[in-house]
Amino acid sequence: MSIKCGIVGLPNVGKSTLFNALTSQKIQAENFPFCTIEPNIARVNIPDQRLIQLAAINNPEKIIPSFMEFVDIAGLVKGAHSGEGLGNKFLSHIRETQCFAHVVRCFDDENVIHVEGKISPINDLETIETELMLSDLEILEKRIEKIEKQLRNGDKALKEEFDCLMEIKNQISTNGFKANLASEDLQSHLKNLQLITAKSFFYIANLHEDDSKNLYINELEEHAKKTNTELIKVFAKAESELIDLENEERNEYLEMLGIKEPTLDVIIKKGYSLLNLFSFFTAGPKEVRAWSVKNGAKAPEAAGKIHSDFEKGFIKADVVNFQDYIDCNGLQNAKEKGKLKVEGKDYLVQDGDVIEFKFNV
Repeated sequence: MSIKCGIVGLPNVGKSTLFNALTSQKIQAENFPFCTIEPNIARVNIPDQRLIQLAAINNPEKIIPSFMEFVDIAGLVKGAHSGEGLGNKFLSHIRETQCFAHVVRCFDDENVIHVEGKISPINDLETIETELMLSDLEILEKRIEKIEKQLRNGDKALKEEFDCLMEIKNQISTNGFKANLASEDLQSHLKNLQLITAKSFFYIANLHEDDSKNLYINELEEHAKKTNTELIKVFAKAESELIDLENEERNEYLEMLGIKEPTLDVIIKKGYSLLNLFSFFTAGPKEVRAWSVKNGAKAPEAAGKIHSDFEKGFIKADVVNFQDYIDCNGLQNAKEKGKLKVEGKDYLVQDGDVIEFKFNV
């Protein structure tokens, strides 16, 4: 599945610089608003050491990891929902993602202008979240208005949709980005609407590596804790300057900054967690490959990630736990030692499963 993570925020908070650090690209990142007009998109492999272990056993022609697409979306400004700063265009780019990271500026730099004239993480958050919320309410109101005109026909399905949309609107109006949109009834209507407030998101605090006493991050941490929102700290400028270094040199410098693992790995893990995803594997002499699937997926759904015919004609799945596969040095030995399980349509796929699907079309 294609997993898209948007990178959003005000202009000049470091989104494009972060994008460069994440994707090892060198896109334009200048000191003026709307430097990014069209979204920059990069496909990044999801690091998983288990692929290396599987490849050591199978000696495949190819190793294919899962991937995540990062989308660098232009800076939003106050009034974006009504078109300010090309807002409507930029908002549509966010709707196409599955989750997004809200980059918040937590550094002083007189050489980098702030679109609001002063550094204030909480004000920045409120500006963006208000615009995203107002944009969603506008979409809801248009749909509600359209349905209201048709309700006189007595269509029960339309009445049900109308009631759900009114509940969604009420939740967003009352609770904003902490709206409770989890119920199954609401979820069925949310799919078509692509509301931004219904997407998973987290904060990224963009820090300066030389600022040892950063009061802005304290303010943001308190807010994140109060709103129960995940927060990741990054040094976007410093990491973007390391993209030409060898991995060993890069890791040494990151350690000096107190960063235990690259920001890319942290953000990917966070996106995976928020979207309730994990990986299963297929392994053989042609390729070793990781596939992303949601928690709770049954065997036919996982088979469908490989090809729709696998799901339609699903017969069974030969499944070996990852560690058993490694310990037994492959599928055949695992089968001989009784570690291979033959599973049917109701089997819930587990993280790390190595699976061979049987199907008939």
